[in-house]
Amino acid sequence: MLDITIVAIGKLKESHFQTAFSEYAKRLSAFTRLKIVELPAAPFSRGNQEKAKKLEGERLRNFLEKETTKNNHPAVYLLTERGKKFTSPEMAAWFSKNPVLILAVGGALGFDSELYERYPQISLSPLTFPHELARVVLIEQLYREMTIINSKDYHY
Repeated sequence: MLDITIVAIGKLKESHFQTAFSEYAKRLSAFTRLKIVELPAAPFSRGNQEKAKKLEGERLRNFLEKETTKNNHPAVYLLTERGKKFTSPEMAAWFSKNPVLILAVGGALGFDSELYERYPQISLSPLTFPHELARVVLIEQLYREMTIINSKDYHY
């Protein structure tokens, strides 16, 4: 069974995103130990976006440093549009080789530049999604990968 932590900046605020996310999280529980961590988003305006990104970056870095120390150094990946791209079967094969994962979803402003340099990246798409939608797409894809790995009918 895989151990997957999704760490995200900000909360899922919209009820339709919450509903979809919860449904796939429930489905995933048959295949994985799933942990969801929401770190506070920093408020921002046009003039302080970099400052907000730095603050969110510090929060994420602190979390990742604690988790990688206490949990046998899991593989950590940032989800970005410029990360490594996979087909669903390729991603399923990749997940099966990484039994303990932390997947990080940035906030509305993305990630602090230091995080891009420090951690490898994977992509759900070359498109940029709103961070709340990205979380729903991520969890659906995790469910899809688990059905592929476990030979369940879902991915056709």
